Amino acid sequence: MIDFSMIHLLRLYSIVDPAFFESTENLINAAQELVAGGCNLLQYRNKSGNARLMLEQARALRMGLGGSCKLIMNDRADLCLAAEFDGVHVGQDDLSPEAIRQIIGPERWLGVSTHNPEQLRQANLTSADYLAIGPVFSTSSKENPDPVVGLDGVRRARELTRKPLVAIGGITRANAASVIEAGADSVAVISDLVREPRKSAEEFFRGLR
Repeated sequence: MIDFSMIHLLRLYSIVDPAFFESTENLINAAQELVAGGCNLLQYRNKSGNARLMLEQARALRMGLGGSCKLIMNDRADLCLAAEFDGVHVGQDDLSPEAIRQIIGPERWLGVSTHNPEQLRQANLTSADYLAIGPVFSTSSKENPDPVVGLDGVRRARELTRKPLVAIGGITRANAASVIEAGADSVAVISDLVREPRKSAEEFFRGLR
């Protein structure tokens, strides 16, 4: 397992979802703009279920970004390997963290989403390199979101783990600083990075210093 504490985890964990873009080209352009804006960690999230398209887009991201940032695949360990990504992020309904670890090996990163204290306690016992908590605020990026945990949920999560903690769900430039103050190491953002990705990323970083 990677010692994630030795890695400089920036305050912003960027996520790109093709549902927000008209084409793969636009997706890649947005990702490149995010990197230009300072992002060094980017998750590819695609809930369409079309594995062929996902692999095509993932490989395009790898080619378009090269080694300029760490690339995380949402849900699919098999596609992570096929696209030569740097890690996988899984939810509560995906394969278990240990099953994922068996697939991706010890060198790639493994992140796990949690939505309440018990899930976080369980995930903390696994080989996950970082944990996510959310949704912090109401979000439109998921069709059936879990109950909002709020800033108190972030504070509680911080008490329960020493692993790097990523907060997700409804986080914008307007509320991101409060999430960091509540104990998150990083904020994961989707929709508030779609418009003018480079400028948006730069504004996030300025607000999170």
